Amino acid sequence: MAEYDFPQDLRDAQLRLHQVTAAYHALCRTLPWSVEPAPGWAAGEKQQYTDHKSTKPDSPGYTDRQKSEVARLRAAVLE
Repeated sequence: MAEYDFPQDLRDAQLRLHQVTAAYHALCRTLPWSVEPAPGWAAGEKQQYTDHKSTKPDSPGYTDRQKSEVARLRAAVLE
């Protein structure tokens, strides 16, 4: 099996990308479903071919702090 000697700065950048991406996904799991406040909905008719009825609670929207953290992490991913 061939081994490659990648430059350390490239390896460091790849590690940082993985760390920032993991932090971004962890943050996203804690956020409301809508960026802006939005009303939810109650179960309507069941979906075709399934017994699933869609419901969604009201979304309070993101706080200013959450919006800035999302923007910071997205910028770090692009960097």
